[in-house]
Amino acid sequence: MADSEENLIRIAGPLRPGDVPPLCEQVAAARHGPGDVICDVAAVTTADLSTVDAIARLQLAARRAGGRIRLRNPAPALLALLGLVGLVELLGLVVEMEGHPEQREPPRGVQEAVEAGDTAL
Repeated sequence: MADSEENLIRIAGPLRPGDVPPLCEQVAAARHGPGDVICDVAAVTTADLSTVDAIARLQLAARRAGGRIRLRNPAPALLALLGLVGLVELLGLVVEMEGHPEQREPPRGVQEAVEAGDTAL
């Protein structure tokens, strides 16, 4: 039930300090059901410290409400910045990546070629 629409919040644009209180209220309200609050951040356009601060505050709001948030589809720059400042580990953020080939198995039927002069590993 974690993926239900009642637990989903779509976040877009650059996140600024004034955006945080209403988003925290949405997180607390979405926490009334079972499961984590899914924050789809695919449309977040900036990866800066204001964005990191906003995500940390959302996680704290979810924890106060007895749960946690899951970040869905963060941009690679945002994910790297969250990792760099230690929020992924420190806050226990769960990150969901959809549609990124580097996160999946290679397509079926793709095989690596071996050259005649290659040594065995």
